[in-house]
Amino acid sequence: MKYLSIFKTENEQSMERYSLIIDRIKSIIEEETVEEPFRDYFKKTASFLILIDQVANLVKEDRLKDLSLEELQDLNYKLYEDILESNYETSYANPSYASSKLGKDYGQLLSFLYTELRGLIASAFEGRIFHVVLFFELFVEVYNQFEQGERAKDVKRTICDFISDNSRYLMDYRTRESLDPDLSFAADIIMNWDLNDLRYLYQFGEYIGENEIKIAQYLNGLEEDKVKAMAFTYVDGYVRGFEVANIDLSKKKSVNIRYNIGFERMIKYAIEFFAEKDLRPVIYRAAAHNINKRQHLKIGYQSTGPNKQYDYDHRFDDGLYLTKKFKADKLEALEMAYEKYKELAFTYAGPALIEVYGEENFLPKNKESAVVLSDEQEELLLEYNRDASIVANRYIKGDETSFTIIAYPIPEIGENFVEIFNETVKVNTLDNKTYQEIQQRIIDVLDQGEYVRILGKDSNKTDLKVMLSILSNPDKETRFENCTADVNIPVGEVFTSPKLTGTSGILNVSQVYLNDLEYIDLCLEFKDGMITSYDCKNFDEDSENKKYIKENLMYNHDTLPIGEFAIGTNTTAYVMARKYDIQDKLPILIAEKTGPHFAVGDTCYKMSEELKTFNPDGKEIVAKDNEVSILRKTDISKAYYNCHTDITIPYNEIKEISVYNKDGSKVLIIEDGRFVLSGTEKLNEAFEY
Repeated sequence: MKYLSIFKTENEQSMERYSLIIDRIKSIIEEETVEEPFRDYFKKTASFLILIDQVANLVKEDRLKDLSLEELQDLNYKLYEDILESNYETSYANPSYASSKLGKDYGQLLSFLYTELRGLIASAFEGRIFHVVLFFELFVEVYNQFEQGERAKDVKRTICDFISDNSRYLMDYRTRESLDPDLSFAADIIMNWDLNDLRYLYQFGEYIGENEIKIAQYLNGLEEDKVKAMAFTYVDGYVRGFEVANIDLSKKKSVNIRYNIGFERMIKYAIEFFAEKDLRPVIYRAAAHNINKRQHLKIGYQSTGPNKQYDYDHRFDDGLYLTKKFKADKLEALEMAYEKYKELAFTYAGPALIEVYGEENFLPKNKESAVVLSDEQEELLLEYNRDASIVANRYIKGDETSFTIIAYPIPEIGENFVEIFNETVKVNTLDNKTYQEIQQRIIDVLDQGEYVRILGKDSNKTDLKVMLSILSNPDKETRFENCTADVNIPVGEVFTSPKLTGTSGILNVSQVYLNDLEYIDLCLEFKDGMITSYDCKNFDEDSENKKYIKENLMYNHDTLPIGEFAIGTNTTAYVMARKYDIQDKLPILIAEKTGPHFAVGDTCYKMSEELKTFNPDGKEIVAKDNEVSILRKTDISKAYYNCHTDITIPYNEIKEISVYNKDGSKVLIIEDGRFVLSGTEKLNEAFEY
């Protein structure tokens, strides 16, 4: 494979070290030089690394492709069995189990080490022997320390020094794989395998469960024209995003494709359609090592995974090594990497995402044994994310790139999967022109108003006043973007960056799924556009609920602004969700179109505020800044929060959405969950089915 030839020199230079270290690891299985309870940990971990060695040899000898389906399935199970839900309670990857067996100090450290070693699955499948060697040597070094009776603080120093010493390499490779089409591991599988031969699924090295198998089988059974149409909708939305934003796509050479394994038949056609636009695919997997992760979130290609609790338990493992110096070193490493790959960054067009939905809702357990960040580390992480975002934007300018997102259900959604899939395709291809005209009616009313009031219905406590920005020239300017199916598929919303001053009240939703986590009875209170208090009913203890929101919704910020106010118009998607009782499973991409929604964090125009954009009626969209983001002109470090999370209130929880004009008059847009504004009545037709 061409991809493997890229690493030929590094691999050849590492083979002697590799041979020595794997022999040492194999000998650990037979040794009894480390006392219990640690001996069991090292023997089990060594056994896992020997399995990694087997994979590495299969790849090196190009024999992985020759294994039968049954052999590949067996290998995949062995690689992931330890962290499956059924086995996780007795896995050293589980910090609770590790702490109970090894003590909390050693338990956290060695659970983290084991988790980092599990990241070598990716390296072995990709044939990066030189990368495997580094972590193998770390494992043996720690083992040797236990042989010598070292203390926990010495073991921690060894692990932390390893992360620090290799941060530049790890950041460099992650930056390169996010920009370089020549790192074509996944693309080679997609384009070169017979996708009817499901053995291809096991070539990626990711966990392959029923979702991945069944969606691949389903897509393989669809008519070619249908799959091509799905791919075309996806690619066409991406291209139109550039056209709508008046960004020159011809200067770009690569597009990042992010998707869930199983959709390869669609992705193959998408790659071909992108090629017609002279764009090569950059397809990198979700990060395998903590230094490149963002909490429990997965950015890159992935599977639905073996165990969400495993990812959640290790979301703050950087608390073991994060210091002020490490933060500075990591940022320096990122800058050096971007400078090294600046030509690739300049020609990078942006991401094209395929999201999936239908998984069982995940309500995580908070474990005392899991690593947590100190107050100082929380601040350091916020500072790093802010500064890293600024660095990235210097090389990948927000006003010169675009994106698109589309979503499809997976088989886990239930027995109506086929029907829901077909209806999702329908939702994704609704007529843009129809919605554009209806949404313009809504925008015309909103542009005349001073503020909007949103009231919840029945048990929903929402009572929120949203102030609208001032228009200097209403004949040529507009506050709201008329959003059709380009960057955000499906069609169906009008949105703005509201004025923060005066935006106050309560936002409440009975149940919502955000960033892969469920929130029950989420309630946020705002004053002058900033969150002042927050709560939910996920846990019995109020303190646990607040901690859950701060860590996962607010990303440890003390407050966040309302970065977006929108009115979703896709009643077809809403009715689909109600018909199949999947409201709680819709991805935010679709859910945000099924009612009013509010984003907490940055505006939709982050770092592209100066780019002139226009609605189809020719008016320029001018409401791109708020009182926080405008600080970019004086101190960019204070302008952005590096998060943007949409929270939607479904139509059935809405009593009223009204526009209030300066003269005190009021115009209703939605009343009791139905559109009542003249010219929008067609949206209610979906409710009749």
